[in-house]
Amino acid sequence: MDIYVVGAGQHGEVVLDIARASGRYNVVGFFDSNPAVHGRELDGVPVLGPPERVDGPFVVAIGDNAARRRITEALVGRGLKPITVVHPMAYVSPLAEIGPGAMICAGAIVCIRTEVGAGVIINTGAVVDHHNRIGDFVHIGPRAVIAGRVTIGEEVLIGAGATVIPGLTVGAWSKVGAGSVVIHDVPPGITVVGVPGRGVT
Repeated sequence: MDIYVVGAGQHGEVVLDIARASGRYNVVGFFDSNPAVHGRELDGVPVLGPPERVDGPFVVAIGDNAARRRITEALVGRGLKPITVVHPMAYVSPLAEIGPGAMICAGAIVCIRTEVGAGVIINTGAVVDHHNRIGDFVHIGPRAVIAGRVTIGEEVLIGAGATVIPGLTVGAWSKVGAGSVVIHDVPPGITVVGVPGRGVT
């Protein structure tokens, strides 16, 4: 299946790598808002223009959660289909639910009865254990661990190597710093750092 990738940067290269490894998708072009990259190639794939010119199935490969959401919703509003890409070296339980436009990287694990929302990035080696609820346009960083029965609100950023213990809620738009250990619920819009995690904003 031919698809487009929005974002001709590092996340775009990761999506291209996942697509090629999976054998399911053929990335035929990148789109990017930076006119300086238009007409160039990224790993042999042309950058065709701005996101407004996308006219087929797509993945938005942008790390910023709000920007990923904005572009995805604009393209969906035009009737275009977001594609979920899963690296063949990831494990996703057949009893997990993965939303449209998600990106699940090499070594990631998504366990039974977990619901992953639209446009979520589950980065390299991250573990999302059982019975979790992961909101739309969340980014779970490399090697992060989300234990069982955790609820994560929309557009949350979980930093690399962070841990959220079982049964907690991380409110929408919050950030959990790299290597932090979350042992209490996190209110919306809060940044948490440290071991144990503490709010700083």
